[in-house]
Amino acid sequence: MVSRKLMGVWACLDVFLLAAGAVSLALSLVWRAPNILMNMVLSNSDLTAGTVLAVALLVTFAISIAAVVQRNHVTIGFVILNYVLVLDALGIIVIGSFVWFFTLHERANFHDIWVRQSAANRISLQDQVNPLHLLKCASLTSLQFNCCGYFNATDNQEIGGTHCTQSQVDFLNTLDAAADNNAKFFCVTPITAFADMTLNNIFTYVYGFMAIVLCLLLASLCVINKRKEEERFKKMDAKRGGRGFV
Repeated sequence: MVSRKLMGVWACLDVFLLAAGAVSLALSLVWRAPNILMNMVLSNSDLTAGTVLAVALLVTFAISIAAVVQRNHVTIGFVILNYVLVLDALGIIVIGSFVWFFTLHERANFHDIWVRQSAANRISLQDQVNPLHLLKCASLTSLQFNCCGYFNATDNQEIGGTHCTQSQVDFLNTLDAAADNNAKFFCVTPITAFADMTLNNIFTYVYGFMAIVLCLLLASLCVINKRKEEERFKKMDAKRGGRGFV
């Protein structure tokens, strides 16, 4: 009989798989809510990929339940489960690596996204909350970007809103945009700070799912081996007339 410790470990890993799928699905749905900054960082394609990954993990959990309730001599369910886990691992690598690669060129990538925004969206982003202050647990509605333009005050800036007025733009144009002390006045800094925090957390958690998938794969292989071993001994006992080994 498969040891209780092995099945306990397998069951814990299976619950972790369920939790990973549930969290992925919940966040993929929640982050679709209208929010200019979040929608700028995570596109519909990104969220769809997260939803697909979540569904894949939840389907894998369902397959695992079907596999574990079968009789001991039936291991085909675990074999199918292991193949599905391999596919899950490949999906995790692809999605996690895609997000990670995007973070390598954030400033340039988000400049392209900034340019594609409507004038109303750019004004809203210039007045949006400042993610640099999130670690201070401040109210989201009380924090401001206080920025104009992307790399500098003339880089696709929009006059309007509560901060980016013409007088403010004229003042910012007198500053050296390349100086570190002046970077905070332009939207590239707060936008990429929020994006970096968000995307780094996402691909870290996605890669973390890999540990769950691989450990469950190994545990399933152990269960298959133990079940086959038990069945082999049963057949040997049957050939000996039902007598066990001395």
